Amino acid sequence: FSSAGFNYEIIIIDDGSPNGTRNVAEQLENICGSDKILLKPQEKKLGLGTAYIHGMKHAPGNYIIIMGAALSHHPKPCLKKKKKKFIAEFIRKQKESNSDIVSGTCYKGNGGVYGWDLKRKIISHRANFITQILLRPEASDLAGSFDYTKKKSQVQSPVPKTTTKVLQKLKEKCVSKGYIFQMEMIVQARQLNYSIDEVPISFADRVYGESKLVGKEIVSFLEGSLTLFTT
Repeated sequence: FSSAGFNYEIIIIDDGSPNGTRNVAEQLENICGSDKILLKPQEKKLGLGTAYIHGMKHAPGNYIIIMGAALSHHPKPCLKKKKKKFIAEFIRKQKESNSDIVSGTCYKGNGGVYGWDLKRKIISHRANFITQILLRPEASDLAGSFDYTKKKSQVQSPVPKTTTKVLQKLKEKCVSKGYIFQMEMIVQARQLNYSIDEVPISFADRVYGESKLVGKEIVSFLEGSLTLFTT
């Protein structure tokens, strides 16, 4: 960001994680300064969606990048032959198309998943297929959780070219607190006529610790799909 001339800050949300995340974030904040790295903890685990909203509330910039901190969504490609950096591609795509949201996808172009066994890949593809059939979101990956969003937009509405606060509207519409929030945000954005573009990304299974996407989260994901379909 500095080399590209962007003003930025990194907001870290920790929700009472027992693995020392908060201590590491505090050290980074002290080293880099709170004008660049800002820790905004929650005292207990309230769900991924709640953490996203908590972070958005403290983000003053005109554009916000949402990503996990376990480096499963890495700012750089997983393979050396892929030289384009994902965040730079998000910014380039948004400037090119003036989209309200640029979403990372593992299901287009050079996108892909690394470190998963065959069973997990099959479950992921089937879950994504079901959501595509039910919701018709016009976005290929509803579980990506690696997005670039602008705060304000001009959208087609009863009053043409009405300026709206993109994130504020999405926060008002989205009610999910867990992993389903990332899917709901894309679906609600489509219903609000916000424009969405996509960039192929690589998702790598985390090196340290265990993935939080367990059986109950998969069930929640499918239940959330049905809820969005019926509302």
